[in-house]
Amino acid sequence: MNLGIFISCCVDQFSPKTAENLIRLLKNLGYEVHYPMEQTCCGKLMYENGDWKTAKQLGEKFIELFKDYDYVIGISNSCENYIKNNFGRLFFNSSNHNLYKTLKNKVINISEFLCDIDKTMSFESNFPYKVYLHTNCQSTKGYNVEKQTREILKKVKDITLLEGNYTDNFCCGYGGSFSVYNPYVSRNLAEQKIKAVLESGAEYIVSNDMSCLLHLQSYINKNNIDLKTIHLVDLLMYNK
Repeated sequence: MNLGIFISCCVDQFSPKTAENLIRLLKNLGYEVHYPMEQTCCGKLMYENGDWKTAKQLGEKFIELFKDYDYVIGISNSCENYIKNNFGRLFFNSSNHNLYKTLKNKVINISEFLCDIDKTMSFESNFPYKVYLHTNCQSTKGYNVEKQTREILKKVKDITLLEGNYTDNFCCGYGGSFSVYNPYVSRNLAEQKIKAVLESGAEYIVSNDMSCLLHLQSYINKNNIDLKTIHLVDLLMYNK
């Protein structure tokens, strides 16, 4: 199986080690992995802020780079959701329309790939901590991989997966450019999310979306809170 690796801007700029761990994880499972060096932003930020011209240009580049892979593996659920569910509006009735329709079914978050495509779930991972799964808004409302992520975490040795109250499942306050244009609301949402996590007794917040983790970790650091965040991929490769 020939896999293309798509790395979002947040991971590329702030946590490249997570990208390296993704490649190591997939190679350990026996896959042929390729990282197209020419890849750039998928265009989500431009799309959401009304610059569809730039978003389309970036989208065309994405299609060209990834069209020939069996699967395109991502580790930022919000970006994969954008590509699968919004990308198509840029290419309707265009020369890239059919190419996009084929490609969108190949774009897949690492959680879904490991749980539903690979299915071996043989990570041999050990993480002896209490963790709280943060399910981001894109995951619950667009491209939902919460079930798969939970199944993966249950396979990790010595982990304690804490179940929060259903009322804890709310936005962390990031929301892309929302956190820029609405900083006070964004901060208050982060405060409420961290409060819920602390009440659960968790030591780590885990997610498959780096942007939410960066937002929450920023709040944690500014307020000297005894709590950490970790991406699912980094958790699976912990101490390896």
